[in-house]
Amino acid sequence: MDKRVAIKEWSLSMRANHWLMALSIFILIPTGFYIYSPITVLTGETGSKFLMGSMRYVHILFGTILTFVFIWRIYMMFFSRFHADFKDFFAWTDFKNFWTQIKFYALISEEKPQHTHLYGPLQSLAYGGLIVMWLLIVITGLVLMGANHDAGLIGAVNGPLLWIGNLLGGLGIVRYIHHILTWLFIIFIVVHLYMAFWYDVVFKEGTVSSMISGRVFRKIEE
Repeated sequence: MDKRVAIKEWSLSMRANHWLMALSIFILIPTGFYIYSPITVLTGETGSKFLMGSMRYVHILFGTILTFVFIWRIYMMFFSRFHADFKDFFAWTDFKNFWTQIKFYALISEEKPQHTHLYGPLQSLAYGGLIVMWLLIVITGLVLMGANHDAGLIGAVNGPLLWIGNLLGGLGIVRYIHHILTWLFIIFIVVHLYMAFWYDVVFKEGTVSSMISGRVFRKIEE
């Protein structure tokens, strides 16, 4: 049998950030699609037809949570005591290892890519793209949330971001970009889940469970 040792891979703060992000996205996607294409209720009392208001409230609530989770994640990229994450996002610049990983995942070569960073080259590129999408969907979401609000906390958020909506050509364009980003998140989630389980099956390191326990089980070279 292979000899393996448990190694701490993910800190508690990193795991909490991951699951809060996941929870927020899985609630934001269906509520966002409802806001985009609501169900019309033709009969019944007016007081019972507040589903859109409820959906919008939940969407804004978890959108706000996603915003603070994003700020938290950026903070950890530079100030985490467990990982210097901003360096890990540049693993893709090791072009030789990048090509090795592509051939390995494409089943062209059996040579396993080296993990000199927390992420492999392809993962660093994917997660770097995720950070950019995360930033864009938060900004466009804040612009949409603040539309036509001049007072209160939402009005305070809307003021500094108003120029973004004007720059992009209006709320219609902002809403369209927000919608496209939602589909990109869905694609990312599908690929992310597939690769996580694939990696777990192939290397048997407990990759999936590591986001709960924080530990992976690495094979000891003898």
